Amino acid sequence: MKLEHFGYNDRIEKLRIQHNLEGFEIGRITSEHKERYDVKTEKGEFDAEITGNLRYTASTREDFPAVGDWVAISEYDDDKVLIHSILPRKTIIERQAVGKQGEKQIIAANIDFAFIVQAVDRDFNINRIERYLTICNTSNVKPIIILNKIDLIDDAELTNLMYKVQERIKQVPIIAISNESKKGIESVKDHMVKGKTYCLLGSSGVGKSSLLNNLSGKQPMKTNTISTSTNKGRHVTSHRELIVLENGGIVIDNPGLREVGIADSVEGLEKTFEEIVGLSKNCKFKDCTHTIEIDCAVVAAVESGEIDKSFYENYLKMNREKEHFESTVAEKRKKDKNFGKMVKRFKNLKDLNKY
Repeated sequence: MKLEHFGYNDRIEKLRIQHNLEGFEIGRITSEHKERYDVKTEKGEFDAEITGNLRYTASTREDFPAVGDWVAISEYDDDKVLIHSILPRKTIIERQAVGKQGEKQIIAANIDFAFIVQAVDRDFNINRIERYLTICNTSNVKPIIILNKIDLIDDAELTNLMYKVQERIKQVPIIAISNESKKGIESVKDHMVKGKTYCLLGSSGVGKSSLLNNLSGKQPMKTNTISTSTNKGRHVTSHRELIVLENGGIVIDNPGLREVGIADSVEGLEKTFEEIVGLSKNCKFKDCTHTIEIDCAVVAAVESGEIDKSFYENYLKMNREKEHFESTVAEKRKKDKNFGKMVKRFKNLKDLNKY
């Protein structure tokens, strides 16, 4: 299989030349297993690990490879390779790392489109869709919303749900599908372009792996049922994996995300909630928080019904998360800076004691 089948193009080739990587083979990360990786090249698939230098120079998690990355490699065994460098990423889909304040987790790299999958039969939640949408907008990844399991509701319920989503989320394609009856699957395929990379985003149990099976016409991904005791999906996809479909589309499946924390997502929030951002220009105060200030155009729009109250409350909640993340990052930088100064002073005193 040629590199072009995995999305290689002229832009990546130029990056390879610009970074003096002509002496290395190029491959794409297809899966990750605790700092060990699967890399696909024109020669086949290899088990890979990063070089000591790459590990030593990494300062954050973003400096390590992620699924979807293009990497420069060299062979050191029959089926093993070393990763020497990561080519600059076109896009990165990331969220706030779970349980780690002020840190990010990369979901996937070099993504063109994201399928935001939501099941209509259980905890259907437009707020959650807006969270995924904000992550996509922050990353400059084009979102496509997929409402799955429509075989479990009637046409009137589906029409109502579609209307609610379209009222709050405008100018984003919405496709209604059933993995069981296969209804809508062809519409999803019609949105796919050869050589482009798509990422599946959604909670556990919404049908991402089943969708991938239907798109591929095979059964590459394990699927499972919804737990009858919790009404929640059982985890099946345990790691991120990149798969090339017969139609030329490239899809990255992901484990279900229970938490979708917002990081430094100023541009993403502004695009997702552009109605609120537009109205905020009419507020009396430039630093209006849109909560308690007088002559707030946003609050007035909510009270008059021009802006949906849930839409407004979701904006406030995600904006608070963004501000908390930014303040945590600033605090960490301050601590690191102070620690660096302390180390420097210690070294200076140690040098003085020599004389």
